[in-house]
Amino acid sequence: MKAKSISGKSPEEIQLALNTSLVDGFTPTVAFVFMSVKQDRKAVSEILARHNIDIFGATSCGEFVNGNQSSGEIAILLLDLAKDAYSILFEEIGMESMEETAKKVANSALSLFANPSLIVCSTGVTPSSELFDGIDLVHELSAALGKEKIFFGGMAGDDFNLTGTAVFTKNQETDHGLIAIVLDADRVSFNGMAITGWKRLGISRKVTQCKGKLLYTIDDKPAVDMYLNYLGKGKEGENREFDVLNELSFYYPFIVERDNGEDILIKSPMSIDYEENALVMDMEMIEGEKFWFAIPPDFDIVQEITDEASKVREELGQDADALLIFSCAGREPALGPLVTMENEGLAEIWNSPMAGFFTYGEFGRAKNCGQNFHSTACCWVALKEK
Repeated sequence: MKAKSISGKSPEEIQLALNTSLVDGFTPTVAFVFMSVKQDRKAVSEILARHNIDIFGATSCGEFVNGNQSSGEIAILLLDLAKDAYSILFEEIGMESMEETAKKVANSALSLFANPSLIVCSTGVTPSSELFDGIDLVHELSAALGKEKIFFGGMAGDDFNLTGTAVFTKNQETDHGLIAIVLDADRVSFNGMAITGWKRLGISRKVTQCKGKLLYTIDDKPAVDMYLNYLGKGKEGENREFDVLNELSFYYPFIVERDNGEDILIKSPMSIDYEENALVMDMEMIEGEKFWFAIPPDFDIVQEITDEASKVREELGQDADALLIFSCAGREPALGPLVTMENEGLAEIWNSPMAGFFTYGEFGRAKNCGQNFHSTACCWVALKEK
């Protein structure tokens, strides 16, 4: 399988880049398209469709290919994968439950190939501008596919607006649903990993009062006061203009241990509900749940991610044909240039064309763990046609 990555600031630039990529006889069959909501998805889809290229697309909070990281632009990974080695599925959730939607995708995948692997992208926010329930999706899809089946991916973004995201194919699009590319794992090897890197800060804490995504008290103390005071921002408690998400949460989320104790889940305060005097979380907290305040990784996170990828690469003894990266939108503001170093380092290790985007949540397996939903993770997957 041959792959090439292209990027551009407009559909016109994508047309030029695509034309250049085809000069040597390269004939891609499928494109992973990650692009800003500001860009013209229809125009880009029509450009690719004219060359009979299938599309797996998602809107982004920033996008990247080898040597270029952008915001508000378009990133594409082109593959000449055999048509009978993959299939693209599209599901609009609408009034269906997550369980029903996941079963549809799983049943289709299992009917297509005896040994399927999937790359999955969901929308990132619901039509009511709530964050999409990535935990439920991963749980239901993993249960329907079987625990041994592997999938990686992420939730679409919208340039941090949190108002509307989309996933799309060559001729379908939804603001509440998911797409999946199902690969025949007997013909395409599929290796990946999700790593967060955030570290515990201080002692463990306990959720003592919460309701849904509203967190009222931590260790029987007002959650808003404790969070702000602990991080030296207590004076902001009465400032209704204070942006909790951008000022604090990207850097200092909460670490929750998963049940197996070998992996963590990051949960983040999104805002303050001043009427309820509560933190509004991105995911529900559970009364009695133990967690830690957290601090972002330092330079060693790049080494950790590339070291783990190197071990996988060495065990396989071969480069990848293509590399996809789903990196949390919170990593870029929290880690700055380290994010670029992560992405470029992974592409260098796998010696392959790469594309990815900044997401509202990631799907994949952490080291020695099962299928999970992640937040603040760098989630990569390397593909190699056998």
